[in-house]
Order: sequence, then structure tokens, then C-alpha cells
Amino acid sequence: MGETAAVAVAVWLIALSAYDFRHQRLPNRLTVPGAMVILTVASVAGRGMPATLGALALTGIYAIVHLRSPAALGAGDVKLAIGVGALTGAFGMQAWALCAVGASLLTGLWGVARLARGSRSAVPHGPSMCLAAAFAVAGTLLSG
Repeated sequence: MGETAAVAVAVWLIALSAYDFRHQRLPNRLTVPGAMVILTVASVAGRGMPATLGALALTGIYAIVHLRSPAALGAGDVKLAIGVGALTGAFGMQAWALCAVGASLLTGLWGVARLARGSRSAVPHGPSMCLAAAFAVAGTLLSG
């Protein structure tokens, strides 16, 4: 990944996380264009199929969870899964799996920590998705 692309992805992930922390939701104006750009760049770079499969797989999993329990996972998280799934899918199955599992583990740990402190407020999942995606891609780049 080029330096400019890495910075753009980092800015996108940080903006999404900050917005979700503040407003407990992920806006379409950040999730959808970001996903489209990632899919387009992956396609131009010859990684369109893995990116598309990653987006479809993660979005499918998130959509099922959202439909079964909307309070547990919001529609914004489902839309973010398109971009995050595409991003990590473009870097391979290991990056995709690390992101998919890592995001859930991070949110779970954060929730447990908040419960231990007596807080019962909702924990946004978007920041965990963004952090897990960033680590998965960075790990792939550093190892390869």
C-alpha cells in the first residue's frame, strides 16, 4: 500500500471511530464512500476479487447479527463492514480473519471493562472494527 493510501485509510478509520465514540452511530456519508473507494482502489490494484469477497463475507455476517439482534449491532456497523471487509480482504484471508475476530474481541473486552467499572451504557463497535482492521493490515504489511 502506498504511503498516501495508508494515510487516507488511517484518516478514514480515525474519523469513523471518533464519530462513533461521540454520537454512538456511523453515518452513511463516511461508511459508504469509504467502502466504494476501497473497492475501487483494490480493483485497480488487481485485488478486486479478494476485496469484494471480504466485503461480502463480513457484511453478510454482520447483517445476520443485526437482523437477529438490532440492539447488539447497528446498521452503521453493517455498512462499515463493507469497507473494512474489503480493506482486509484485499490483504488476504489472514488479515480478514484477524479483523473479523479481533473486532468482536476488542468490543467484548471493552464491554467487560466498562461493566467492571459499573457502567451499563452501550459500547460502540465501530472503533473496534477500525482498530482491528488497522492492526490486521499493518501486520500483513510488516510480515510480508
